[in-house]
Amino acid sequence: MGHHKDLNRLTAAGVLISLGIIYGDIGTSPLYVFKAIIGTGPGIETRTISETLVLGGVSLIFWTLTFQTTLKYVIITLRADNKGEGGIFSLFSLVRRRAKWLIVPAVIGGCALLADGIITPPITISSAIEGLKSYYPELHTVRIVIIIIAALFFIQQFGTSLVGKAFGPIMFLWFGMMGVLGIINIADAPYVFKALNPYYAVHLLTSSSSHVAFIILGAVFLCTTGAEALYSDLGHCGRDNIRVSWGFVKTCLILNYLGQAAWLLKFQGQRVDMNLHNPFFAIMPTWFLIYGISIATIAAIIASQALISGSFTLIAEAVRLNLWPKVKINYPSEQKGQLYVPSVNWLLCAGCIGVVLLFQESSKMEAAYGLSITIAMLMTTILVSRFLKRKKVPSYIINAFLVVYILIEGTFLSGNMVKFVSGGWFTLSVGLLLFGVMWSWHVARKIRNRYIKFIEIEDYFTILKELSDDTSVAKYASQLVYLTSANFNSEIESKIIYSILQKQPKRADIYWLVHVDVMDEPYTREYEVDFLVPNKVIRIDFKLGFRVEQQINQLFRKVVEELVKKGEVDITSKYESLNKHKIVGDFRFVVIEKVISRSGFLSFYEKVVMAIYGQLRKISLSEERNFGLDLSFVTVEKVPLVLSDQQPVEIHRVNN
Repeated sequence: MGHHKDLNRLTAAGVLISLGIIYGDIGTSPLYVFKAIIGTGPGIETRTISETLVLGGVSLIFWTLTFQTTLKYVIITLRADNKGEGGIFSLFSLVRRRAKWLIVPAVIGGCALLADGIITPPITISSAIEGLKSYYPELHTVRIVIIIIAALFFIQQFGTSLVGKAFGPIMFLWFGMMGVLGIINIADAPYVFKALNPYYAVHLLTSSSSHVAFIILGAVFLCTTGAEALYSDLGHCGRDNIRVSWGFVKTCLILNYLGQAAWLLKFQGQRVDMNLHNPFFAIMPTWFLIYGISIATIAAIIASQALISGSFTLIAEAVRLNLWPKVKINYPSEQKGQLYVPSVNWLLCAGCIGVVLLFQESSKMEAAYGLSITIAMLMTTILVSRFLKRKKVPSYIINAFLVVYILIEGTFLSGNMVKFVSGGWFTLSVGLLLFGVMWSWHVARKIRNRYIKFIEIEDYFTILKELSDDTSVAKYASQLVYLTSANFNSEIESKIIYSILQKQPKRADIYWLVHVDVMDEPYTREYEVDFLVPNKVIRIDFKLGFRVEQQINQLFRKVVEELVKKGEVDITSKYESLNKHKIVGDFRFVVIEKVISRSGFLSFYEKVVMAIYGQLRKISLSEERNFGLDLSFVTVEKVPLVLSDQQPVEIHRVNN
């Protein structure tokens, strides 16, 4: 708890860390937003530069950042902290007990954010490297971008804590540079400040055809695509530090957009090729251009790193909430919250390189960008409304919040749907694929749980004690540990009793039952011990937060050590030769793998889900690896899980 209190304190270091961690995506948007507004995407004609287009574009950007980023995320959504943590799954954990259907927006939002992680590195890095075209108009940037992306994903396995410490100062330099360049160019046309009047935003949209207006809205939305990161990284930076740093960031962003607008107004009545004359680089003095491109490239890499780290955290949370197959998660450094998911890393790497090869140029990537993140924002809106209801905020305020943001984000979604054919299909397809994985894993688990039979463990206390004392049965282990999914101490899976008594009678000095409950709080580490039969049958319930690594092997041994120290349990070997020397008895974990034997009575939908689940199981970690068990002390037993109601069977004997 102290850690979170420290994070929420406003400090200069906290503000600097915030600059380095959470503003990469939204902070690099000036590289491509005005390019997209003027029109550079496939199938989109470059628009003639006019005062209405330029001032209206800046006005839309300003008010989008104000309503979408400042009001919705910085002021409202940051209040929805889960013990200091943020992000869509943290938010879901806060409200999921209020309505079961909230799993749907949570999964959709999570998948959309992961899909965004595939398009953000290519578009930001490509936009920065394409600045070199000012020097070399014929330069092919694809290879350079691919090399940078491959190197970025390669270094993830070694941890990024050392590099991460430099992110804050570099991003401070980046935003400061953007602000100064904007001020220099605004001096040539100070009247651009009138674009902050919402009239110009409304005028641009109403004076354009509906098709063009939606295209412009889709382009403007790119200025706020990183808003989700402000909330996702709440735990790393703290609410107050984010709010203060956002004031600086937004000021620098708006100044830069106004500076680009001032430069564009010099070309009224003309059509300017934004690929050759990106306004972001065009407002730089010629002598500074190479430095600006270098800083932009570093900022783009930092933005990509933030998305990659966010994707790792998202998957780790999904695994612990049983929304994603069990995958290997590494912790390459001691830095809190830093983790590495190899499978996701290389999938993202392949996806990012695929995007670069498919679209080639940042202007074409713009068509694929924005659609998935709009969906994620809509899902966050739904979840935040439920959080506000939980906090007993008046209904009229919640309804106003819903109406305003569903209208705003729905309009942006419509604007981004215009880009579906020219590229939006890509991220939407990726998002649907990810949704299929998450949803199938979640539903399959519910189907399996439906057929798990629980029985009263009290009925077996006597026979378990007798078996433990029965020397005619060979001892299986001194300490025998089973992982149980029974939520109540009074119950146990029938398959565990079947394993102990019938599969192969397993005599042990003590039978341990271990249950893991994933809590709605992020960093809870608690346990309860219940001596069902003193020194014979003991149950341990671990209560672990959804961001806590489930190293059950280590946690279990730590608990046993504490119980021994307090004299609550004796784990000394009962073998006479070992007992007299006070040797600790051996431990063995038994993991029961429930095998699907029949599915004849499942619906077609459930059969499809279970078929997908079966394929996902082949590539996911086994239960013993997922829980961090020492494999040399683990026995895996397969027992049938009959997925059908037992039907009476009739058969007749024909001989005597």
